[in-house]
Amino acid sequence: MIESELAVAAAEYRALLSEMLALRGEVLEDAAQRLRWYAWADADGTYAVSARNLADYLALRCRDLRPLQLRLARQGLSSLGRVEAHVLASIDQVIGVLAVLCDQPVPPLEPAATPGFDAGNDLLTLNTRNVFGPPQPRRTARIMVTMPSEAASNEALVRALLESGMDCARINCAHDDLPVWRHMIENIRRAEASVGRGCRILMDLAGHKLRTGPLEDAPASTRLRPRRSAAAGGREPLTVALVTAAAHHALPDGLADVCLVAEEWVLAAMKAGDRLQFTDLRGRNRRLVAERDLEGLGWLVHCSRTSVIGPATAMRLMRRQNGRWTRVADDSVHLSGHRRLPVKIRLHLGDALQLTGPELPGRPPLRDAEGNEREPARIGITAPRVLSRLHPGQAVWIDDGRLGAVVESTGPDFVALRVTHAPPDGFRLRADKGINLPGAELGLGPLSRKDLADLDFVVRHADLVGFSFVESAGDMRVLMEELKRRGAGALAIVAKIETGRALRNLPEIMLSTIGRYPLAIMIARGDLAVEVGGERLAEIQEEILWLAEGGHVPVIWATQVLETMA
Repeated sequence: MIESELAVAAAEYRALLSEMLALRGEVLEDAAQRLRWYAWADADGTYAVSARNLADYLALRCRDLRPLQLRLARQGLSSLGRVEAHVLASIDQVIGVLAVLCDQPVPPLEPAATPGFDAGNDLLTLNTRNVFGPPQPRRTARIMVTMPSEAASNEALVRALLESGMDCARINCAHDDLPVWRHMIENIRRAEASVGRGCRILMDLAGHKLRTGPLEDAPASTRLRPRRSAAAGGREPLTVALVTAAAHHALPDGLADVCLVAEEWVLAAMKAGDRLQFTDLRGRNRRLVAERDLEGLGWLVHCSRTSVIGPATAMRLMRRQNGRWTRVADDSVHLSGHRRLPVKIRLHLGDALQLTGPELPGRPPLRDAEGNEREPARIGITAPRVLSRLHPGQAVWIDDGRLGAVVESTGPDFVALRVTHAPPDGFRLRADKGINLPGAELGLGPLSRKDLADLDFVVRHADLVGFSFVESAGDMRVLMEELKRRGAGALAIVAKIETGRALRNLPEIMLSTIGRYPLAIMIARGDLAVEVGGERLAEIQEEILWLAEGGHVPVIWATQVLETMA
């Protein structure tokens, strides 16, 4: 019985050895074909070790290995489940063990310039260090922080971030401008010298990020809202400075909560204790009470109850005389200097929305006297030429998927949408929010004019350049040519994976770059979740990490990671 079992085991070992040798040959042949199509080779025709390993990994993943893996595991052998960084070395190791079990010499194997078992992991560590710098003690992960605009003027903030563990500072070229970026970088470099530790700088090209356009201005108004105060027994009166137009911008800071402009005759006639009585824009009866003269600048008054006023709000200057409140002058008082704020657009499930060019500012729906909708709400899109590429049924997601809609029809200069996803209490549509069009072929090209102009600054000041909305090997070639033209041959590239097309083309994006430029991958979870569905994000992240490990490429796990962890 034992001899019979041993014979069966020996036959299985021989069968497995034959299958592993065949698998090795297929992987090498398939990988060589991939490299000829995608990868860049040195002058002598050789490829980077990491590119070869990634090609091996892709060739292996294309095969259904489950039956073979089960049989290997049954014999107590490696099931090839953790081979990403060292594919061929892992296969060769299994072949070597099977040869010993078969009591025969290891068959001659075609040599290949691929990393050994330990070398693969070492390459990933080395590439990570080259791109992001050395790790801090007691941790291997690096922390990247997106710089707010305040980082340009607040050196203490930047220093505090560096002291708290920041390893890489990200500057988003979609916001601010060159002078602000320059001040940010100067503060980062000064903080490096102060703290005694380096910090890499990543500058993200804006790319063709589709965003909502500007909104119309609502009628100018000012909300006077007293602050809650336990000490005052409820609300503490709000202090308002009424000044002349000439003094509007000369008022000392901290003197009043709000500053408005009053006509000079009003300020001249006003006395302490006088009231400005009015009906506010909500139909509430309110008053402002004069407290003290500001020595020629105007008057300080206080407001005890919340009020909303505008240029058309008519006020009466009242004074208490002989026990009665009487009007000081027949003319009404009107205050100016109110702020103009954007209109509010709130959308609910089933609402209509027009997507237009940015030259038409967004606005809420127009209604007739009975409240019926005459025209739907509208909002612009920053790249209006994509409107012609949309078709009925196309999904449209706004603000990282918080609002979902579908194209119902198209017009000469607009697209009609119907809201399909919105919070129960509605969605506040604002300007400069991201728009995602999953699956749409937009034809915008890899780099915008702004990207090319910003790239001149980036290559002089940054350690890494972020490539937003890269989607193919062709896109990568365009960026690499632009970097070469600017003499930035060693600048590391961060390929931001933000769309479904980029995800599908990730292998060719990596193979076309490895060996030419230092490379990192960013998993842009916000945009990617909208593109592929939030329910698939965890799975997709794992897929990207496996591919990146196969190419020994470091990965940035991005979009509010520390915030969500906290």
